[in-house]
Amino acid sequence: MFQVDANHPTPLYAQLERSIRFAIATGRLRIGDQLPTVRQLAVDLRINANTVAKVYAELERASVVETRRGVGTFVSARPNEAASRRDRDRHLRELTDHFITETHTRGFSIDDVIEQLESSRKK
Repeated sequence: MFQVDANHPTPLYAQLERSIRFAIATGRLRIGDQLPTVRQLAVDLRINANTVAKVYAELERASVVETRRGVGTFVSARPNEAASRRDRDRHLRELTDHFITETHTRGFSIDDVIEQLESSRKK
């Protein structure tokens, strides 16, 4: 379900965090779903268990997942309630602007981006 590429210049922990967030955003992981154990995911991806633990800890601090001692790590049932609608909208605009700028720099048109987003949504 999650992918990392040791040859990619992006650090492995950032790739894994992005992969987990993408799985949640696209519905492959739903609220209440359990994530693999740190050890199991490290073995599956052939990465250091400390890297997985770091990602899980960061996602827990961001209220994306919650860890229940002796049970496991789960997609959080409660969204980040602290963020106001205005803050969320501002943050989304910033992310969108950055994304469009980055894709344009790499030679993609806005139509290419929209087509890819629609394709990702269908998955």
